This record gives sequence, structure tokens and C-alpha cells, in this order.
Amino acid sequence: MNFELDTEQDLLRKTVRDVLADAYDIDTRNRVAESDLGWSREVWQQLAELGVLGLPFAEKHGGMGAGPVEVMAVMNEIGRALAPEPVLGAVYLPGGLVAEAGSDDQRDDILPRLSEGALLLAFAHDEPGRRWPAAEVSTTAARNGDAWTVSGRKNPVLQGDCAEMFIVSATLPEGGTGLFMVDATADGLVRTPYRTNDERRGAQLVLDDVVAVPLGEPTDASAAVTAAQVRAQAALCAEAVGAIDQSVQLTTGYLKQRKQFGVPLAMFQALTHRAADMYVQYELASSMSMYATMALAEGIVDPAVASRAKLQVGRSARKVAQESVQMHGGIGVTAEHSIGHYMSRLTGIEHTLGTMDDHLRVLAGSVGDYERVEIVGM
Repeated sequence: MNFELDTEQDLLRKTVRDVLADAYDIDTRNRVAESDLGWSREVWQQLAELGVLGLPFAEKHGGMGAGPVEVMAVMNEIGRALAPEPVLGAVYLPGGLVAEAGSDDQRDDILPRLSEGALLLAFAHDEPGRRWPAAEVSTTAARNGDAWTVSGRKNPVLQGDCAEMFIVSATLPEGGTGLFMVDATADGLVRTPYRTNDERRGAQLVLDDVVAVPLGEPTDASAAVTAAQVRAQAALCAEAVGAIDQSVQLTTGYLKQRKQFGVPLAMFQALTHRAADMYVQYELASSMSMYATMALAEGIVDPAVASRAKLQVGRSARKVAQESVQMHGGIGVTAEHSIGHYMSRLTGIEHTLGTMDDHLRVLAGSVGDYERVEIVGM
């Protein structure tokens, strides 16, 4: 496998980095995050014009036809810049479901609008009280002739506050999990928006016999849901790696600039050792993120690979975030400095699509599936 970005991939990465660097300093980013929407429609349109929003979709549907490596490069830069635009939650994740499970007419209608930044989707799958991975859902679908309705409660729904349309998972009358398109203004749908700890947005949905349209055929789509979540895990890991990298850079820069007793903090051996440990954690996270991405690039859509990556990235993120804030001292927990916001975002990523404990539980439960297991340390 080639772990280096080629010329075009590197150009994409640099272009996205430049756009986000021009759009956001810490003051601008805080102001945008505190707005009602929580992200910038101007930046959103710039990303659409660059082709970033349509990156993973086929060219015949208005996309760029790019692969997982290009998505990873973009998500790295989103994490590095702390950009609040909902590229994963409102485009890549639900759009991937449309691309895989939708009918030709649905792909032709929805994917071009996603790529142009003209439509915001959200995937309503998680439900209160259900730990990851949710193999079954309590939301139900009912059929009356050719018409369908769905009833249940979904929470959390990432980007559920601003979505114009939802892809809702529901148990089919004959069993299995189906996917349905629901308009955000449909009768019987009650949406309760809220802000998350990492300054993003989500919502709870309560659906009471809401009119819905099947995404593709009304058959069991569990495999498509699992594949979408695996791709989303890889994207989250890539975003986290970008945030971890920037946290390490900010912290080592601070140690070189900040003085105590007349000398830079970088001269204190204990602090340099801790900074070195942070860099090791970054390399571990980066390697596992690349592992998950390359598996997808090779056509391997394996939940176990996603869980391995998410577990290590979560451990590295927690260690780096805690050390970053501690070594910045009091300024590390102020809104005026970015390092505390990186910690919040890394914590949010760790709690999205399963926590470290959830992934460790899943991996431990499958140990019996292997002929040989080696414990090499934590």
C-alpha cells in the first residue's frame, strides 16, 4: 500500500487548508459557532464550488468520484481548522446511504443537490437508551397500500437542527431495518434542536405516523447502514487526527514561547518528555486512521477495522487533549484560546458512533472468532 498522498491528493489537501485558514481564526470561528446555525453558509458554498461536498459521489451524479483517501485528506483539514461545517453529518454520511441504497431517480435528484450545497440531509438512526452498534431500532414503519409512515423517536441526530430532509431507519413489518426519506416539514414530525458540548448541533426527532418514502426498495438495509457507519468512523478518525496534529503543534509552540524563571518552558525536561509522548500518540492515531482509510480503499468494509481505529484514535485524542490543556495552564480553558476548543471537539468525536468503551466491548466480544490473539500492551 502507498501511504503517501499523490500530487492531486496533496493539492486537494492544501487547497482545503488554505480556504479554511482564510475563513477562520479563533475569533471568527467562535463567533460562527455561537450563531444560530453554528456554521458559515459562505464557507459551505466555497466547499461546494471546490467540489469538496461532492467528493465521494459518482461524476454522473454531480460528484467528483473520489475515493476514501481524498475524503480522509479533507477531513484531516476540517479537524485541523476546527471548521464547524457539517460535511460528514449533512453530506458524506447520509449521501453515502443514498448512493448505496437509493433508487436511480433518488440518486439523480439528491446527490447533485448535496454536491452543490443546496440540500442538507441527516441520518436519523440512533435512539435513546441504545448503545452502539444499534443492530435493531424501535422506530417502526407501517404500510398502507403503496404509502408508508414511520413512528418512533430518534436521538441524537447529528445536524438534525438544520436538515431539510432525513433518512430514517425503521423496523419493517416483516422484519429487518428499512430506510425512509422524511421531509423536515412533514406533519407529525416534532424536531427539538440543541447544542452539543463541542459547539456543534443536533436534534431529537419524535415521529408520529409521519409520511415517508422508502429509500430504494423497502427491504432490509442493515448492510448499507453498517457500511455507512464504517465509512463515517474512518472519516471521524481522520478529522480527529487533524485536530490532534494541530493540538500538538500549538502545545509545542507554546512551550517554546512561554517563559518561566527566565527560560522557555521547552527547556524543562519533564515537559519535553510529555510533549514527546504527545507526538507518539499522534503517530499512533495517524497510523490507525490510515489503516482504516486504506482498508476502505481496498474495498474492505469491516466494522472490526473501524472499531480498532476508533479505539486507538480515541485513546490518543484523550491523552493529547488533556496534556495540551494542562501544559497551556489557565489559558487552555479559556474561550479566547483554541486549545480548549480542540479538546471539546476531540471529546465529541470520541462520543460519536460509539465511545472507546463501546468499541472495546465489541472487539472483546469477537476475540473468540480468531485462532490467535496477542496482547501487546495498552
